[in-house]
Amino acid sequence: MKLVGALVARFRIAAEMTQRQLAEETCTQPETIASVEQGRRALQLPLARRMDDLLDTKGALATAVENLPEVDLIPAWAEEYLDLEREALTLSWFENQVLPGLLQTESYARAVFRSKVPVISEEDIDAQVASRLERVAILHRSAPPTTSFIISEAILRDRLGGDEVYAETLRHLRACSDLPGIALQIMPFGQRTHAGLDGPFILLETPDYQRLAYTETQRGSRIVSDPDEVSILAQKYAMLRTQALNTEETRALLDRLLGEL
Repeated sequence: MKLVGALVARFRIAAEMTQRQLAEETCTQPETIASVEQGRRALQLPLARRMDDLLDTKGALATAVENLPEVDLIPAWAEEYLDLEREALTLSWFENQVLPGLLQTESYARAVFRSKVPVISEEDIDAQVASRLERVAILHRSAPPTTSFIISEAILRDRLGGDEVYAETLRHLRACSDLPGIALQIMPFGQRTHAGLDGPFILLETPDYQRLAYTETQRGSRIVSDPDEVSILAQKYAMLRTQALNTEETRALLDRLLGEL
């Protein structure tokens, strides 16, 4: 990745462009360009092709990406989002299947990764759990992002990892609901209308006040930057907030579930 990143930097400088200019021309973020050039993030093939066209590199970057060793071709689906998450001013997160990564405990995260198909090794599980737990620190910074979570009641009712993990998760969520800057809401069972039937998504605001969104599928992910598309997801999120239990009702539900243990 470092070699490809160095090539990107060399071609960009030769074209007399800044990282911000290259980001704007390729419809990505300056942080993404910086991460690629520093070898911290793999250059994905679609972006490599856009850069080749823009920088007139005769396909050099796409060729380099296509011929990387196999270890560097493992999709880094969420890398761009994780960079944005670390710097975000605000985060708004809707989930209907699994707890948001920022709300997961170590045992819950381990249960998530042990559910992967095909199965991954314990060493890989340990590494992925450690990486996920590093993200949780975002919520405990002296100046954390303003964060809203809406999660399906089905996530609460699942016992991923077993009864002990379930109990620990409920206690953790109840504690998180009292953290400053966090609004936690549960989407209860029995809804007659639901604005999130198309699946989970995340809205975020960058330090330069750009509004973006992020969506995942089974085998990939996408950063949404088009203002119209972001607006549609923001409208969905606003409606979800009215349909979900409010923060006080959510705490009451968590307290009730804890009382049933």
